[in-house]
Amino acid sequence: QVQLEESGGGLVQAGTSLRLSCAASQSTFSIYSMGWFRQAPGKEREFVAAINWIGGATAYGDSMKGRFTISRDNAKKTMYLQMNSLKPEDTAVYYCAASLYAGPRTSPLDYTYWGQGTQVTVSS
Repeated sequence: QVQLEESGGGLVQAGTSLRLSCAASQSTFSIYSMGWFRQAPGKEREFVAAINWIGGATAYGDSMKGRFTISRDNAKKTMYLQMNSLKPEDTAVYYCAASLYAGPRTSPLDYTYWGQGTQVTVSS
């Protein structure tokens, strides 16, 4: 069982940046590929970014490419999402997730463990 906790969300203006963190409870954090998803009110959960277990391979949703960067520090059992040039349409609850599949994985169905989410609100 892996417990995940997101942090770093908040209310920001369009064009600014935020960095989200996802801290894992288990020392075996490094065996999991990890991902970020988001869900806005009335919309389905959307893939944001994913990273394999060692951080050598990443994947991004189309609207995030060039603006968001996913990374991880296995020694700290933490994953990050650097979000730049934020837009109002980035407003959502952001979730981190852990997968036992070799990453990066883009489908939420491939993830077993989920955090509770952190709200990101981007004002225009």
